[in-house]
This record gives sequence, structure tokens and C-alpha cells, in this order.
Amino acid sequence: MPMKERAKIIVNPAAGANSTHRKWPEIRSFIEKTGLSFDYQLTEGKGHAIELAKAAAGDGYRYLVAVGGDGTIHEVANGMLQVSQAAATTLGVVFTGTGCDLSRSLGISHDYRQAGLSLVGDRRKRIDVGLVEYRRDGASAQRYFLNAAGIGFDATVVEATDRLPKYFGGTLPYIVGLVRSFLGYRNKRVTLIIGDRDPEQVTVLSTVVANGRYFGGGMQVAPEARLDDGLFDILIIGDFGKLELLKVFPRVYNGTHIGYPKIRSERGSRVSIGSSERFLLHADGELLGEGPATFSLLPQALEMVV
Repeated sequence: MPMKERAKIIVNPAAGANSTHRKWPEIRSFIEKTGLSFDYQLTEGKGHAIELAKAAAGDGYRYLVAVGGDGTIHEVANGMLQVSQAAATTLGVVFTGTGCDLSRSLGISHDYRQAGLSLVGDRRKRIDVGLVEYRRDGASAQRYFLNAAGIGFDATVVEATDRLPKYFGGTLPYIVGLVRSFLGYRNKRVTLIIGDRDPEQVTVLSTVVANGRYFGGGMQVAPEARLDDGLFDILIIGDFGKLELLKVFPRVYNGTHIGYPKIRSERGSRVSIGSSERFLLHADGELLGEGPATFSLLPQALEMVV
């Protein structure tokens, strides 16, 4: 049955290399033709979608729609999940961003017409949500994430990617950020605790805590990950040298890096990472802050339209 409730649509006009502001009038017209009743608001900068979603969910909207990329969906979900009515609120998405890794994991079309039609359909999926506790500006902070989070080299790449002009989509910005980060990066010695296991000391290039399969604009970082199985797929990417990393890196696109001797895959619902060295942290492609970091899984915490 079609969704009957009035929706709040939150649009990030800067998504998709600043192209969504041009696409939105056409998308809006199409969604109106589907019969969905909605209000909408445009975001004005980083973090604004969190505020808008929190206010909308608190004001009684039980159907929110995010129009943008993975960062927009990340922010809207974080706003929703901060209110007590989160379990009764549904999130729909129209992807107009550059990476769209969450859409790949969910199987949602990148065509706005197909995505728009799904907004009035009856297909729903409850997915797990990650929660990461970390440090930002010397204080404790926490953030929800839907697709993946990580520490180490990949977070450094996200930082470098954020500094690039937003002209290109897909994997290209991530690749450019990777190249810029490559020469100066040094692997980190970390203390890793998975679930109730004893702490272990490991030297890592990165550690990825995955809820979904895809990462970095289409890389199959965690090919066995499922959004609704109650577990993270934890990728411990070991003490790689630079030439070795260049050799193995292309395999991440088809998932054949799993099983490489310096890449370990674990599963669990709680992970803690600490170090005497400074390391950066990202979630859903958004740079958040620094470690130490603790990742916890909240099973079936969010209903999404698929």
C-alpha cells in the first residue's frame, strides 16, 4: 500500500558535486506526480540535515526522505535516531550524490524516477545501525552510522578527499584522495578489542567496521556484510608496505582482497580501538574526529524504504 502519511523531504542542494540544486525541481515535480504528500527544506551546510531531521521527527513527522548522497543520508538518519520516536519513523532516500555506497548495499536505484516511485510503495527493510563513540576537539562525542566506519589510512583519505573540489563523482575523488595520502601515511600500532575477547596489539594500515558491503564509491570492502544480520564485518587491514598496497588495492573492487594474508575478517557487534598514536576516524564517508573509538551495533534500529 502507498505511504499515506505526510513526509518531510530534506534536500542537500550541494550533493552530487553541487548538482542537486539543478536536479531538485525536476525531482520535486516527479515526486508530486506520485501522489506523495510532503513538505521540503533545503540544507544550508554541513550538519544542517541533522538539525532538520531531528526537528521534523520531534514535530511528529513519521516519514522522512533524504535527497542527496551518503553524507546527507548519514545526517538525516542521525537526526532521526536522536528522538524517542525513531523506531516508529521511516527513512526514504533519493540518491543524487557521488558515491552512493549505501544505495548499492540496499539495492536502491540511482535513477530518481525509480527511487521516487519506491517512496509510495510498500517495500520496507529494517536495518542495523552502528554507533561510534570517539573524541572531537578534546571532548567525547558519538555518531550513528549506516554503512561503514573506519580508522587509519581510509580516514586520512576521507580527510584528503574532503579538501578536493567537488567536480567529480563515483570513485575518482576517493582515488585522488588516496594518492595524496599515500606517500606520507604511516601505519598505526593499535589495541583492538572485539566483543569480549582479550585485547590484542596489532599494526594496521586501517580497520574498517562495516555494516554494508560497499565503500569509497563502489569498492566491495566487506563483500559478505549484511545490513540486517545483527553483526559488523570487521576488516583488519594489516602492516602493508606501499608497494604491496598498490598490488593488492585493485582487488577490493570485486571483493577478492578477502583472504589475503595481511587482511583479516572478523564478525562482532562491538569493537574498541585505542592507540598511543593519533588516528583519525570517519563514518559513512564523513570525517568525525579521533580515537580512541568504540563501535556498537544497534540491531534493526531503522526502517528504510527500499
